[in-house]
Amino acid sequence: MQHFYIYMISLGWLAAMHPFHLSLTEIKWNAQTEHVEISQKIFWDDLEIALSGFHETPIDFLNPHNKEKLSAQIESYLLAQNTIWIEDKAITLHFIGYEVEEDAGWFYLESETVKEPASVKVKNSLLIEDFPDQKNVVQFFFKTNSPKSIILGKNQETGILNK
Repeated sequence: MQHFYIYMISLGWLAAMHPFHLSLTEIKWNAQTEHVEISQKIFWDDLEIALSGFHETPIDFLNPHNKEKLSAQIESYLLAQNTIWIEDKAITLHFIGYEVEEDAGWFYLESETVKEPASVKVKNSLLIEDFPDQKNVVQFFFKTNSPKSIILGKNQETGILNK
């Protein structure tokens, strides 16, 4: 696990220069609402390229002509790129919204009501079609504060996380 943290710190320094492609996905099961909550941090310039290709139209992420249309485009892209299975059943995800930071955006999804998972299977293919070197770090927070983590990428878009 120590190697993972050293790797993440190294990625943090590299991310400041943004010479590679990386996203972070944090997944938590909320005991009060019984929903899986997903937060994804994605560099907005990379997402802009992916959205433009996915929707076959140029997209200006920071200065959209129509914010509602951009939100719908983001929603359809994220829902197509993310799947979560609990007990071998794909759960329904809903797009909640997003917020923009300096060089990235945080995007939020939430599941239908589900039982607390003992393990989850995750598909995360964000940006992989547009950037072959894309790495998607996925962290699932079970009842502990320490997440279980995997790194997904080209030819390995799916992984399993256990308690």
